[in-house]
Amino acid sequence: MKKAVFLDRDGVINKAFIKDGLPKSPNSLNELKILPGVKESILRLKELDFICLVVTNQPDVPRGKINKNTVIEMNNFLKKEIKLDDIFVCYHDDKDNCNCRKPKPGLLLQASKKWNVDFKKSFIIGDRWRDIQAGEKIGCKTIFIDYKYKEKKPENPDFTTDTLLKATYIIEKLKV
Repeated sequence: MKKAVFLDRDGVINKAFIKDGLPKSPNSLNELKILPGVKESILRLKELDFICLVVTNQPDVPRGKINKNTVIEMNNFLKKEIKLDDIFVCYHDDKDNCNCRKPKPGLLLQASKKWNVDFKKSFIIGDRWRDIQAGEKIGCKTIFIDYKYKEKKPENPDFTTDTLLKATYIIEKLKV
């Protein structure tokens, strides 16, 4: 079995736009900006024998704010640009009550099935309570990137930091 780092997309890999204290996804490839330190973080995680898998909720698709093909285009760009192993997307909204929308663990379970992931040796890194809760439900170690959004915080992440690069240092020090 493989060890993985599950990464949220908006706010962890690429810049999220803050509106009324809450993060919003970019609406086009032109708005998609990779955050500083992300490329180095992914390369370092791979050197540590982790597979790097993005798990992202994209509710703006069913809300009609962005086209699914645009999300696919952005994800393909990210996958190529920063050498991600795979990207798993939930295109539902809360009202759909699907199993794949974080905080439910469906996306992580899909990724595990495809990539043969050992959750006990894996991490999830996210900037919202939903990410951390999804990881907790399946037994991953959790790292919360705290941008001080105006929403509830995760209750007990294993670690809290403020960048993906610092999260990578935490993983490296644990020698998993």
